[in-house]
Amino acid sequence: MSVYEALAGVYDELTGDVAYERRADYLERLFQKSRLPVRTVLDLACGTGNMTAVLTERGYELIGVDDSPDMLAVAREKAAGWRGEPPVFLHQSMPKLDLYGTVEAAVCCLDSLNYLTSPRDVQKTFERLALFIAPGGILVFDINSALYLRNLDGQVFLDETEDVYCVWRAEFEKRSRVCTYWMDIFTRRADGAWARSVEEHRQRAYEVEELRAWLLDAGFTHIRTYGDCRMSAPKEGEQRIYFSAIRGK
Repeated sequence: MSVYEALAGVYDELTGDVAYERRADYLERLFQKSRLPVRTVLDLACGTGNMTAVLTERGYELIGVDDSPDMLAVAREKAAGWRGEPPVFLHQSMPKLDLYGTVEAAVCCLDSLNYLTSPRDVQKTFERLALFIAPGGILVFDINSALYLRNLDGQVFLDETEDVYCVWRAEFEKRSRVCTYWMDIFTRRADGAWARSVEEHRQRAYEVEELRAWLLDAGFTHIRTYGDCRMSAPKEGEQRIYFSAIRGK
């Protein structure tokens, strides 16, 4: 089964505690660092469109891009009920991003960049973003820190609701710096029986300095890092690290 094929249908149910409104507040604070007024926003790896929805209803024009057709199908279905300019959804991988024009801001939320397990794919993604963010525009993304992913090794987690039961275990491979999550997803059927699906997700640990170097190489400047939803630098042991960067001239 492909990544997110089973998870797409239950993703929103399992991520009800993400606090998208609060994270959107934070993104808007970072948008103020843009050299351009932000109106058009790329939501890269938009998933089921939860952040796309919040920003759309705040008056931005959104382009949602994701590599999972299953996640995009959920986003498109939900978008019919959103207020604001209807977003454009595109089925594309991050390293092959191809837009019709430029945006003033791009966001990539909830450690989606870690899913690129090839360093070259991260570099290609930054290069493609530099093509489609207007000079002076801003890029904002967050990652799971390398320390956090290393510490997941051997951990087992449980997420459950009344109709969904998800057990996942993690294994970190030091040489490749890849953390693999094996997820068993049980969903309650209409007849009361439970259906089981299995997915494998992989994230690579990236260090702040290597990401900073790749951003510079791609043409970004004024690169800053922050703690989770804070305007200050990451603390030691931080789980989630935010980046902002300005597209150079």
